Amino acid sequence: MRQDEFNRSHRDLATAVIAFQEAAARRLGMTAAERKCAGFIAELGETTPKQLAEATGLTTGAITGILDRLERAGYAKREPNPKDRRSVIIRPRNSERLAKETRPIFSSLTEAMTKLADDYSPEQRTLILRHLEDTIAILRREIAKVESSSQRT
Repeated sequence: MRQDEFNRSHRDLATAVIAFQEAAARRLGMTAAERKCAGFIAELGETTPKQLAEATGLTTGAITGILDRLERAGYAKREPNPKDRRSVIIRPRNSERLAKETRPIFSSLTEAMTKLADDYSPEQRTLILRHLEDTIAILRREIAKVESSSQRT
């Protein structure tokens, strides 16, 4: 495989992941960022806006708007942070409903990906996993570079 084909495949994968996330979120009446935040909140049990921003890569300003919408939709609740009067704690609400609505969308994907993985030997899956982990690490480093360079301008 030529390098340009390899790079194009990475771009196509990124586009497909984003498109799937957007389609799943639209089905729930949310944006992809809102769905991701609602999922993080449900998974963590409680968090702060700053922690949610760090986990998602969104700004705290964007998180504020998302939390407003998630509260209106009944998926999150802000409460005063007893450890820091300047902060709030975000707690999940209606996590069971969110899971029930989300499960059919993602269980189909999980099943399809499991079937795909079965087409590869254990050695091939190990190599694919390593490639994915390395790709994620590179993306995280590149995100940090982009963010640090935008803060300087």
